[in-house]
Amino acid sequence: MARKSLISPEITPAILPLIFLLVLLLSPSIHAGGHDYRDALRKSIMFFEGQRSGKLPPDQRLRWRRDSALRDGSSAGVDLSGGYYDAGDNIKFGFPMAFTTTMLSWSIIDFGKTMGPELKNAVKAVRWGTDYLLKATAIPGVVFVQVGDAYSDHNCWERPEDMDTLRTVYKIDRAHPGSDVAGETAAALAAASIVFRKRDPAYSRRLLDRATRVFAFANRYRGAYSNSLYHAVCPFYCDFNGYQDELLWGAAWLHKASRKRAYREFIVKNEVVLRAGDTINEFGWDNKHAGINVLISKEVLMGKAEYFESFKQNADGFICSILPGISHPQVQYSRGGLLVKTGGSNMQHVTSLSFLLLAYSNYLSHAKKVVPCGELTASPSLLRQIAKRQVDYILGDNPLGMSYMVGYGQKFPRRIHHRGSSVPSVSAHPARIGCKEGSRYYLSPNPNPNLLVGAVVGGPNVTDAFPDSRPYFVQSEPTTYINAPLVGLLGYFSTHSSWQ
Repeated sequence: MARKSLISPEITPAILPLIFLLVLLLSPSIHAGGHDYRDALRKSIMFFEGQRSGKLPPDQRLRWRRDSALRDGSSAGVDLSGGYYDAGDNIKFGFPMAFTTTMLSWSIIDFGKTMGPELKNAVKAVRWGTDYLLKATAIPGVVFVQVGDAYSDHNCWERPEDMDTLRTVYKIDRAHPGSDVAGETAAALAAASIVFRKRDPAYSRRLLDRATRVFAFANRYRGAYSNSLYHAVCPFYCDFNGYQDELLWGAAWLHKASRKRAYREFIVKNEVVLRAGDTINEFGWDNKHAGINVLISKEVLMGKAEYFESFKQNADGFICSILPGISHPQVQYSRGGLLVKTGGSNMQHVTSLSFLLLAYSNYLSHAKKVVPCGELTASPSLLRQIAKRQVDYILGDNPLGMSYMVGYGQKFPRRIHHRGSSVPSVSAHPARIGCKEGSRYYLSPNPNPNLLVGAVVGGPNVTDAFPDSRPYFVQSEPTTYINAPLVGLLGYFSTHSSWQ
């Protein structure tokens, strides 16, 4: 007897991806209740105030934080106070900080008009980053890329206000290149110059001039900073992907900010040499390929730059590679609908890739275009639906019914992997809490005493499971580069909450 096919004759294999996509998007969990995207936006920006290093301003909203690391840079004879701690530790890593600043700027450039009263706070978050990056690039031919010894810091569990670990200063220069971190720093300064173009023209010019100088340095003295500073930056923010993408990324932002032909010619000339078409479904602090292609494609879709057509083809390929049902093997979706990629801190992939989906959907809409993906056609509306589904998952539409943003909703992570949040604040415990004294707070089963409002943690795995526990840092630690793209997403959905 012939074995009966499990596929109905009316359902051909060609349309199975479409069915998978519809099941994912129309899951009942999506309709668990509307979200207050404006509140989530406010909190996602407030999080950056909890990550501030240096002298805190009078309008600091997270009052349990105090001044910290005021002498950073003094061992090298420079002022490197300020900036952001990257995650739950007390190190200032320049590579992810610059990427965070770039993405906050891009969020404002594309979605600032929908942020309402929160726009001013988003702009402040960018400036806190760029003020530091200007300090880090003040000496020509030098970029200070890290403050703090990560091994010393990670051996302690103490709030930044008490920090007594090594505040070693690390730099790149002509003899010790770092085109990756320098290229990203140039991108951050250039992108931010657009944010401040009308708000503060003099500051904007200063940012663009510095971006130009830093990019020239990155391009002339080529090399990966993880080769020059391996023992300091690896395995924490080691450049696994090479520096080539950051050179293209920096040039793309300088082209957007300055409109100078030299950067356009650099991009066209170096597209193949610097591997613009590689790993098109990757985007984050280490790998900029998908972001490069989406950013540059806007000009193609606006009908202004046919010489960049290949970047649009790459961007279309990126879109097809992450569509549910036909996605690349490197991209999975959990049963609850969460986009999942290998590696730590999965929410960084969720927010950064969703940001690109939303940005590209807007570019396609203006050009009245769609993306052909074999049997499927990806419309701008579909891309927005997928991005919104990811945002809604973060905010609580998931199998656990848990918001992964601290302080949003009734149920959210209470034991995040974060020193300042988990150790009693200075106001609650004025006496110093030393390096090892903080261990009891790290190991405590109690909720963190200080709410790091707006922090989005690394999140659940492919099974949608989440241990609300500090030792599980891959899942319970927040980072600035998870939140930065989310600011743009929440800005958009706070005004356009429908799927259309």
